[in-house]
Amino acid sequence: MAVDPEQLRRWRLILGKQAEESLNGFGPGAELDNSMLELDQALAAIYEGDEGQESDSRRSAGSGPSAPRIAKWLGDIRGYFKEEVVAVIQQDAVERMGMKQLLLEPELLKNIEPNVQLVGTLMSLGGQIPERTKETARMVVRSVVEQIKLRLEQKIRQAVIGAMNRNEHSPIPQASSIDWKWTIGRNLKNYQPSLGTIVPERVYFYSRAQKTNNWTVIVDMDQSGSMADSVVYGAVMGSIFASLPSLNTRVVAFDTEVVDLTETCGDDPVDMLFGVQLGGGTDINKSVNYCQQYISDPARTLFFLITDLFEGGNEAQLVRRLEEMVASGVRVICLLALADSGTPCFDDRLAKKLAALGIPCFGCTPQKLPELLERALRGNDLSGFA
Repeated sequence: MAVDPEQLRRWRLILGKQAEESLNGFGPGAELDNSMLELDQALAAIYEGDEGQESDSRRSAGSGPSAPRIAKWLGDIRGYFKEEVVAVIQQDAVERMGMKQLLLEPELLKNIEPNVQLVGTLMSLGGQIPERTKETARMVVRSVVEQIKLRLEQKIRQAVIGAMNRNEHSPIPQASSIDWKWTIGRNLKNYQPSLGTIVPERVYFYSRAQKTNNWTVIVDMDQSGSMADSVVYGAVMGSIFASLPSLNTRVVAFDTEVVDLTETCGDDPVDMLFGVQLGGGTDINKSVNYCQQYISDPARTLFFLITDLFEGGNEAQLVRRLEEMVASGVRVICLLALADSGTPCFDDRLAKKLAALGIPCFGCTPQKLPELLERALRGNDLSGFA
């Protein structure tokens, strides 16, 4: 049975040079032309770890220490692949090949495709970033932060404004703020059988007035290494909350120690992210204990605990603290991940304990965050949402 040469070439790219001889057994076509050889070299630089030891000159351009070669490789992958694939390959370059040089040289860093995973890696490097690269690193982080804010800020603002003062009505006619339940209830007497509908005598609207510090929102983020993406999104989320006059916002990060980032969250989320030190252990109980001091009106407090729940501190005390918070009226939400990735890895046993207390525990993608926030502020049941 004849094999399509195009399929053979695709398998050759997937399996690498070592598979070329075997694939030739299925028929001609496995050899790559010059344009495909360049694509093959870009892939081999990351996914064939010993390519630097091969005598074939086609494998010579890849992951070596020379900055020009790495710069060429960065240009190659951006030319051959879509943005999402480039992000994955870049991350593999750092994690599989240890190519930290990508992130420590300004001329290389500025050629990298900015993404959330890259920001997480820069945060994990922390003090290792040399002085000459810091400004470029800030530019990369700022680019990602602005992308996230562009996606989320307006929707989060609308969600908060829409959830505030839902029982107060306004004479200002805006279709987006119609209180349908109240309008229908007040106009049932105007039902017209011949039309099969209600003809409202008056339409009622929710008030859009914003009151200062109507709610306290606390964002408590686990900064252990596995939570990198969630910390990036959590920091931007906290900065957006801090810009809203109706919310009194606190942002806290923790590992075995607690760092209060509130002072920086209202000014610049980039500064806040560079104040985070990814890695280390986890003491969730200590962070919850710290945050409790800022709860003055439990019924108007929303507590976001962003963690995978792998507790290294006092678990029994943590459960008791959270139980007390829920009993006092605080709306506690445990986000096992706040990221674009799939199902998070988390401590299922502890999550079930918290769920039994009435604390929803689930992973949330950033695009669902505005809806989650609005539902939480309105006091809706989040079990179905989760």
